[in-house]
Amino acid sequence: MWTTFVSGREIEHDGVVKNMHVAAPTAEDTSAVQESHARTRERVARAILENGPSTAAALGDQLGLTPAAIRRHLDALLADGVIESREQRVYGQRGRGRPAKVFVLTDTGRDEFEQAYDDLAVGALRFLAETGGEELVTAFARHRVADLERRYRPIIDAAEPGARTSALAAALSDDGYAASADESPVTGEQLCQHHCPVAHVAEQFPQLCEAETEAFARLLNTHVQRIATIAHGDGVCTTHVPRSVEASGQHTDDS
Repeated sequence: MWTTFVSGREIEHDGVVKNMHVAAPTAEDTSAVQESHARTRERVARAILENGPSTAAALGDQLGLTPAAIRRHLDALLADGVIESREQRVYGQRGRGRPAKVFVLTDTGRDEFEQAYDDLAVGALRFLAETGGEELVTAFARHRVADLERRYRPIIDAAEPGARTSALAAALSDDGYAASADESPVTGEQLCQHHCPVAHVAEQFPQLCEAETEAFARLLNTHVQRIATIAHGDGVCTTHVPRSVEASGQHTDDS
């Protein structure tokens, strides 16, 4: 014989209803539930950080959450200003119906993942610009990526032809950029960085993005094109890498 509980009464399937006391949730129980929800919301936000603009369905599949559960957590993150919703960008001919809604992190959401630079960095670069000119800021930006380029060079050169962009993405991910290499809607690949630790600084000093793009071009031995940046309000830093040149895997000495 199995039993169910309805409104504090035990109902047995012999037709007899017995009164039964059901203990109210304790403060510890409530706290544990809230902590569990907070951890799940952090997982949702981190999934968006690492994968870029994501639909509710994709997030639910990735995290093993039901549609109702993922919607509840997304609504909470929206209310807190951690994420925002946008229409999904469609490449090529758009099909019938409205584009799917995707969720991206806001600046507030990115702050939750500890931006590496703050107002002090902005102030320092502003001082360089005011005292030494924009050229000094550019020189600093190039000096900053020089170490990155030096560390990445052996990794990229050791990669098989056609896998150099993926090797660069893996190296960037190891440094916290949550990068990936994806097929491009046009000929080539897209190098996507879903996290940028200097986004707030680069918003005011685009030389940081420009120097990084130059380093990517030298590492991949081709002219790459930055088509979107987090610093300019896009959900992902996206760099187009032409496949025809990148796949050759050749390295020149003019870099």
